[in-house]
Amino acid sequence: MSDLPARRIDRAALERIMQRAAELQAGEADVGEGLTPEDVLALGRDVGIPGRYLHQAMLEQATAVVAPSEAGLLGQVVGPASVSAHRVVVGDPEDVARALIGWFEKNELLVVQRQQTGRVTWERLRGMQAAIRLGAAAFDRGHPKHMLARVSLVSATFTRLESNYCNVTLTAELKEARGGAITGAIVGGSAGIATAAILSVMSPFWMIAIPPLLLGGAAGWFSLRRFRPVVDRTLLGLERALDFLERGGIKPGHQLPPKPGGLLEVITGELRKALQSGTAERPKRP
Repeated sequence: MSDLPARRIDRAALERIMQRAAELQAGEADVGEGLTPEDVLALGRDVGIPGRYLHQAMLEQATAVVAPSEAGLLGQVVGPASVSAHRVVVGDPEDVARALIGWFEKNELLVVQRQQTGRVTWERLRGMQAAIRLGAAAFDRGHPKHMLARVSLVSATFTRLESNYCNVTLTAELKEARGGAITGAIVGGSAGIATAAILSVMSPFWMIAIPPLLLGGAAGWFSLRRFRPVVDRTLLGLERALDFLERGGIKPGHQLPPKPGGLLEVITGELRKALQSGTAERPKRP
């Protein structure tokens, strides 16, 4: 081991090293037709992975539901009308739902639409409260905000598993955003076609109609391609919320601070958090 470099290993490198080490260890094992859960736990002990993490990963793999890719021209060219993400976390479904509601209230422009046992839906926040959160976010540069700003509906399902584990599935609807992209493409293409038709009638040279057609087609294609980043950012926002649940964001109800009430308390709390975050990150002058 003396020939290893002395520099420190960052998190990204650590993940690559652990993944590669697990691949090497698995390559030496005789998998055959597959491994039993006990074999996986034994293999994890050989590489130093605690059994509870392996158990959680196996539960996540067993409950994974792969969303089918959307067929048709819209799904392939424009993008999906909804995106989903799921994770297995440690906690009671009620506590997990409460933590997720708090996360969305703090970091997204979403408000609870309906809350049932094992399921919560959110819709886009509008009006005065949305303006307050947008204003407070302008002072808070600690981390990205409102990554789900383009969604029309977010739904979460919570399924209780064994040993105090809970499967969380988040789905975000993007039909309105996709519809806006398609409408923009139709308007751009139609404008190009109309302009080309007018020019072809007014001039005997048919080649004069080519530039408007090209410009209209380019505008329509640009409008459609702008939807892909929305899909990527929305998926990242869902994964970020699941990261919060996975990394200790779930707390029992008796450990939660009292929730402020009233519009004045909401405004004061949002501004206080934003100012404290900005002060903490501002470098001190010597």
